[in-house]
Amino acid sequence: MDHKERFYATIERRSVDRPASWLGLPVAEALPALYKHFGVSTYNQLKEKIGDDIYPIEVPYSNPPLNHIACAFNFAQKGAESNEERTLTSPGFFEDFTDPSRINEFAWPNPAEHMNFEACKKAVEDAPQDYALMGVMWSAHFQDACAAFGMENALVTMYLAPEMFQAVIDRITEFYLEANEMFYKAAGNKLDAVLIGNDWGSQTGLMLSPELLQLFVYKGTKQLIDQAHSYGYKVIHHSCGSIAEIIPDLIDLGADAIHPIQALAAGMSAGELKNKYAGKISFCGGVDAQELLVNGTPEEMSKKVKELKELFPTGLIISPSHEAILPDISPANIEAMFKLI
Repeated sequence: MDHKERFYATIERRSVDRPASWLGLPVAEALPALYKHFGVSTYNQLKEKIGDDIYPIEVPYSNPPLNHIACAFNFAQKGAESNEERTLTSPGFFEDFTDPSRINEFAWPNPAEHMNFEACKKAVEDAPQDYALMGVMWSAHFQDACAAFGMENALVTMYLAPEMFQAVIDRITEFYLEANEMFYKAAGNKLDAVLIGNDWGSQTGLMLSPELLQLFVYKGTKQLIDQAHSYGYKVIHHSCGSIAEIIPDLIDLGADAIHPIQALAAGMSAGELKNKYAGKISFCGGVDAQELLVNGTPEEMSKKVKELKELFPTGLIISPSHEAILPDISPANIEAMFKLI
């Protein structure tokens, strides 16, 4: 099987020569050690060396200084820290707003001013075409809504001023639908999959109830999934943390695979997921990035990958349980992971 065939067979839970794999997204600071360990000098050479199957493509988005679509909204209050330094818990622009008619007091960005067709098309065409090409869309409408108010205020607003929260998250979703449409039109049938999602889970459970997700969030999630499906793309839906309780919801919403199955979070072990959801949805992840990849030995890595392959001979894209490959992850463990896949 080639990379594309293996990706589609794995995500569609058909027989494979081996499960598909994805390295994830190494941060810039992690690349030198990876290059040195594998004896390569470029990212593309690294991908080829390890035998990876998925090639991620970032959306070209120009909004200095961050130039990233996941940082499109500067919800920092006037005089507060820059958008680059903010966290979800920082006070947001809409912190004291309860009247949805005031929503346009914020300077909402227009994706057409920060994206263009040719740049998007080039980003896809410049990627090695023999891989399964995956657009890293994120489209984190819930996380951005939390940033718009500050997370604590956002959760309170859901109860005390629900129309206000709904207006903000709907406007954010509208932005992503417009931006994604621009990218998808440029990518056409060269793209195979997209990665979208929000962090809904903590280490031990959900950050908010399934009822609140159903009331405020899933509408946008369904729109984003349906939009990608309309172009024929597979949808890998991301959420860190313990989200076992709402996996049936993600199945109903149409996700093709769930990422990154945070291995040490409550209810998210590969064995539990296999027992409950085999044949119903696929997964991407499973190799613990909290402890094993950081502190484990290559022998322990090999044991884990063997276990995952036995549980999921197909239906699991084997990958770290977080998309970011950080400098504290040993390149020797990355090698051990891919060697046994």
